[in-house]
Amino acid sequence: MTTMKLMKVAAAAKVLGKTKQTLATWRCTKKVALPYLKVGGTIFYDEKDLVAFLESSRVDVVNRSAR
Repeated sequence: MTTMKLMKVAAAAKVLGKTKQTLATWRCTKKVALPYLKVGGTIFYDEKDLVAFLESSRVDVVNRSAR
């Protein structure tokens, strides 16, 4: 079994540079596919999922002046 480093919503929001409300909206609307766990009434995010989300949002820029 893979070890998870779980974060509560406030910590996950800080890592992503978003608000807790934004993450709640994403969960509710399913607008953004960001996996989470719900244990009882508490929401957790796995750090690996947050890193993967950030990496998938990466935009590589080509240096046009190098032509």
